[in-house]
Amino acid sequence: MAKDFARPRRVADQIQRELAELLRLEVKDPRVGMVTITDVEVSNDYAHAKVYFSLLGDQARVQQALQGLQSAAGFLRSEVAKRIKLRVMPQLHFVHDTSIERGMRLDQLIDAAVAEDTKRHRDQ
Repeated sequence: MAKDFARPRRVADQIQRELAELLRLEVKDPRVGMVTITDVEVSNDYAHAKVYFSLLGDQARVQQALQGLQSAAGFLRSEVAKRIKLRVMPQLHFVHDTSIERGMRLDQLIDAAVAEDTKRHRDQ
């Protein structure tokens, strides 16, 4: 049973590598300049792929990047299809990944709690 899920994961990993390279070298849209592809999930029938991306910046910057990625989706899909031999090349659906921002926020909260605890112990 585990073997059934190994191939979609390998395909997703390969798509992620190819998209990262394409965004770095081929896409000239300034809206997607600092985008990082964090993960790709491919459906079992290979018809759709959720491409998770991260970008540090405010919500307006994220929306611009999302629009840029969506406008480049056809180009990216065709270029990935040239590089990866699949019977069906998935449609690319871009989703903003907020895990990095959440992680940074949690890190700040932990640092603040440690600093407060250290200050409280020093004052006693």
